[in-house]
Amino acid sequence: MKKNGYKKNGFKILLFALIACLLLGGTYIYSQFYDFTSHTFRELERGSKSNKREQMISPLKDNISILIIGEDTSETRENGDGTNARSDALLLATINKQDTIINLVSIPRDTRMYIPIKDKEDKIAHAHAFGGIEGTIDTVENFLDIPVDYYIKFNFDSFLSLVDTIGGVDVDVPVTFTEQDSQDKAGAIHLEKGHQHLSGEQALALTRTRKIDNDFFRGQRQQLVIEAIGKKVLSLNSIGKMNDILDEVGPHTSTNLSAKNILTIASTLMGKSIEFNKQQIKCNDEYINGIYYAIPDIENVKEISREINQVLQKK
Repeated sequence: MKKNGYKKNGFKILLFALIACLLLGGTYIYSQFYDFTSHTFRELERGSKSNKREQMISPLKDNISILIIGEDTSETRENGDGTNARSDALLLATINKQDTIINLVSIPRDTRMYIPIKDKEDKIAHAHAFGGIEGTIDTVENFLDIPVDYYIKFNFDSFLSLVDTIGGVDVDVPVTFTEQDSQDKAGAIHLEKGHQHLSGEQALALTRTRKIDNDFFRGQRQQLVIEAIGKKVLSLNSIGKMNDILDEVGPHTSTNLSAKNILTIASTLMGKSIEFNKQQIKCNDEYINGIYYAIPDIENVKEISREINQVLQKK
C-alpha cells in the first residue's frame, strides 16, 4: 500500500511540476511578447478600429487584414530632417483563420492613386512620405475600399535581423541578378536563378532589385520572400528562437498589434499547414508630365476588393 502511495504521490508531483513548467513557460513567453510590444506598439490616431468596420474586431474571432509596410531606411540611410521615408514595399495580408489561408496582395510602389492627406493623385510610395503610417493606411483603404485592421512597419535593419535570426530562408530565385547591399555598395550581391538558401542581405537584395525588369515582377519577388519568412517563422517551436527574433526585430519595427493579438495570431497559425495565395495589382506603364507611373487596372482593383471583403466578412 505504501509503495502504491509513493507511486501516486510521485505521479502527482510530476504532474504538478509539468503544469508549473507550462504555466511558467507561458508566462515567460507572454512577458517576452509584452516587452516586445511595449517598445514597438504604436496606436493609430483613428484608434483601434478602422472606419470601414462597423464594430471592433478580434484576431481570435474574426478574419483580419494586416498592411505590411517596408520603409526605405536603415540606420545608415535615415532621413536627417526627421521626415518620413517612402515605402519601398507594400503588401496587404488577409488571414482566413478557418481555412488557415493567408492572402498576399502586392501593391507596386509606383501605383498612381488618390492620396487623401494631400488631396491629389500620386505614387503610393509617397503616401508614407506625406503622412506616415496613417497616410499610407488611409490611402490603401480608399484605394481598395477595404478595412486595414493592423499594420507592421519595418525597415532594412529589421528585415535583415529577422531573416538572419531565423537562419535564412529558402527561395526559388526567379532570375539571375546583381544588386547593391543594405549599405548601398554597388554589385555587392549576386544571385543565380534557382532554388537556394538566402541570408538577410541576399533576401533583401531579391526584394529590392528592380532595374532588371519592372515593379510587377519586383512585387512577385517580395511575395516569395514574405511567404518564405512566414513559413519559417510559423514552423519554429523554440521559445529561445522566438525570443531572439523579438529582441533583434523590435528596435526597428512598429505595429498596432498588441501582445495579446500577436499571441492569438501565432497560436492560430503555428503548427498548421498554411496556404499562401498571392495576387498583385495589375498596372499599365504610363508617363505623365515626364514622370513614370503604374496606372492600376480598375476592374482588377474592384475584383481584388471584392475578394478581400468576402474574406474579411466571412464568419
